[in-house]
Amino acid sequence: MQPVNLAAKLAQFTTHWDPHVIADYNDNEVMVVKFQGEFPFHLHEDTDDFFFVLEGEMVMDLEDQSHEVKQGELFIVPKGVTHRPRAADECKVLLIEPKGVPNTGDPATAAAKPRI
Repeated sequence: MQPVNLAAKLAQFTTHWDPHVIADYNDNEVMVVKFQGEFPFHLHEDTDDFFFVLEGEMVMDLEDQSHEVKQGELFIVPKGVTHRPRAADECKVLLIEPKGVPNTGDPATAAAKPRI
């Protein structure tokens, strides 16, 4: 058991929309990711989607509304809700997802989740 320094983990990569697993929590993966631009609209049929903004700010677009999510705030998208995160400027985010859940909701289009 060791503390995990989120800033140090985020400094290990420069890509956007590329989640990196930094820890395991029960049957979940804890990840860090950098957002910039728009992610495609998608949904997760069986799981909620957890976003905690570490630095910057993002917008979570839902089917019929949009929500600003600022540094220090979290947003949970309920399962089955179509959504799209986006950020005008780079935003650093902590994600928690059940192991094996594809970030797009579709394994064919999902990003790999390297462990750092």
